[in-house]
Amino acid sequence: MRPGFQDRVMAAVASIRDSSDFAHRFSPSLALVAGTGLGPILDDIAVGARISYAEIAGFPRSTAPSHKGELILGQLNERAVVAQSGRFHLYEGWSDEDIVLPVYILRALGAARLVVTNAAGALNSDYRVGDAVLIADHLNFINRHPLKGPNDDRLGVRFPDMSNVYDRGLRQAARQAAETLGTPLHEGIYAAVHGPEFETSAERRFLRLAGGDLVGMSTVLEVIAAAHCGMATLGFSAVTNVATGGPEQQPDTLEEVLANAGQGGERIRRILLHMITAGSL
Repeated sequence: MRPGFQDRVMAAVASIRDSSDFAHRFSPSLALVAGTGLGPILDDIAVGARISYAEIAGFPRSTAPSHKGELILGQLNERAVVAQSGRFHLYEGWSDEDIVLPVYILRALGAARLVVTNAAGALNSDYRVGDAVLIADHLNFINRHPLKGPNDDRLGVRFPDMSNVYDRGLRQAARQAAETLGTPLHEGIYAAVHGPEFETSAERRFLRLAGGDLVGMSTVLEVIAAAHCGMATLGFSAVTNVATGGPEQQPDTLEEVLANAGQGGERIRRILLHMITAGSL
């Protein structure tokens, strides 16, 4: 990371704290990141403060469709949470450090656990549009690495372990919550690509052969940063389109992705609320 990144984090945290009395005294234990089309997951939060990204010092601006671009502080089933309504992507032109900056800010605000959500295409032919998938692991085909360069030991260790990057205990709790609710929940591996173009059919077949069940354009860099700064991470994908790359492959559109994200998003929402109520998240 470039020298001065820690200063950038602390300047952003200071501007958040200074934005209101509520934000000044607020100490969240859980952070949420809502991906494309999944903003309604955050509708259950009893909002104490809502801060536009434009008001946060040094913060990027969200340009992706359906990403509101605001930080939400409040209570979710009596749990103090901080939530990103909108994230950043390489295809928008942001740097690695821009993309992971919010993760370090969420950690500095006090959150020790992170839930990431995204909309994803189904490489796995067993998945259907509207399914919710628990992320078990990921494949980084973005070919970008946010920890490159000098390490700042105040942020995290030089060589973070990634063997349990999607926390096994939290995943088990998610599976139990889904079973209790009777909510179908797959578990699979998320393959991240750069974008913004949708993948070719050959690329999708390759990603499936490499072990991917899902494909998307986000999440992985944020999760690497979360591992670096010691956050326990839980991840979910909402399946929005079939991406098997087979002869029956249909053209993809952003409109389709946005329209379908809510189906899996509602299942994810129910699971998260149950976990928070049960004290397992």
